[in-house]
Amino acid sequence: MAENKKRIYLSCPTMHGEEQKYVQEAFDTNWVAPLGPNVNAFEEEIVKYTGCGYAAALSAGTAAIHLAVKLLGIGQGDVVFVSDLTFSATCNPICYEKATPVFIDAEPDTWNMSPKALRKAFEKYPNPKAVICVHLYGTPAKLDEIMEICKEHNVPLIEDAAESLSSTYKGQQTGTFGKFGIYSFNGNKIITTSGGGMLVADDEALIREARNLSTQARDQARHYQHSKIGYNYRMSNVVAGIGRGQLLHLEEHKQRKNEIYRQYQEAFADIKDITMNPMNPDGDSNNWLSCITLREGCVVSVNEIMDALEAENIESRPIWKPMHLQPVFAGCDFMNHNEGGISVGEDIFNRGVCLPSDIKNTPEDMEKIIGIICGLLRK
Repeated sequence: MAENKKRIYLSCPTMHGEEQKYVQEAFDTNWVAPLGPNVNAFEEEIVKYTGCGYAAALSAGTAAIHLAVKLLGIGQGDVVFVSDLTFSATCNPICYEKATPVFIDAEPDTWNMSPKALRKAFEKYPNPKAVICVHLYGTPAKLDEIMEICKEHNVPLIEDAAESLSSTYKGQQTGTFGKFGIYSFNGNKIITTSGGGMLVADDEALIREARNLSTQARDQARHYQHSKIGYNYRMSNVVAGIGRGQLLHLEEHKQRKNEIYRQYQEAFADIKDITMNPMNPDGDSNNWLSCITLREGCVVSVNEIMDALEAENIESRPIWKPMHLQPVFAGCDFMNHNEGGISVGEDIFNRGVCLPSDIKNTPEDMEKIIGIICGLLRK
């Protein structure tokens, strides 16, 4: 039975030991509450690694998106263009502020926001307050085209780089192109703090205000005084210590993720029914998750592959279900990359599977995963 077999995970934390040193320092100095030396140092180290300018360490990547939305003054009645093929955390903060998301389809070359669909959106809604673009599964979006469109319309770009820390586009780190960038350190990301995120920008004043909002927006007064609504979004000093230890191994994690992608790619090269998730030739992906799509008309279904893996206690999952198909966003507008019919994102969702991409996968694990999939498709 599956429960008696070793569990092979999609992507889970990998600890190295240095994390404990920083966490122990937090305990030894009694800095266990939000803020403290680890928080300050983690922000500085992210700035140094990414070249982002300034950073605010927060409780989640979602909190970072929310603060970006707040800092851009987005509110009730405003329209925000946002990637459709993503996790709901990308667009939920738009709704926190009672603004209206308009979902932008993916394009087939990278699975990210379609510049073609984005132009359609500007034709219909000429005055959105922002564009939120995701770098899906670690693959950089077509940033030159997207940024050019945003610049033409003088609309700020928020980069959701939750999945793409360490990925680059033309040599520059994702998350550093837009007005704001966000990173996630959730438990399944390329590095983790167990839970946490980071808001980054080149504007020091905006990051200073983000830190203020994230600590309940307390005024500079001896007594507790508040002139605006704030949030409890700051990262704790203990969690930041985990992040500092993890950051030391980010490039190592990326290298292993890339090896896993290449191993799948080589193993499936002669199977006509399988295509790997595409890479952006202008970028360098961290390959956070390796994914496949099945050829249309393939006799084996996505669910059959996932069921066969689960029977061996191997975790996989579907591609993100596009946001315009989610019940909670029924009635929101959607811009299709195609001229009609099924969208690019829905097609990828229907035919796609995220494969185990944990950096602790052994050669035997990879052989087992690949063997199961190849066995199904070579029958």
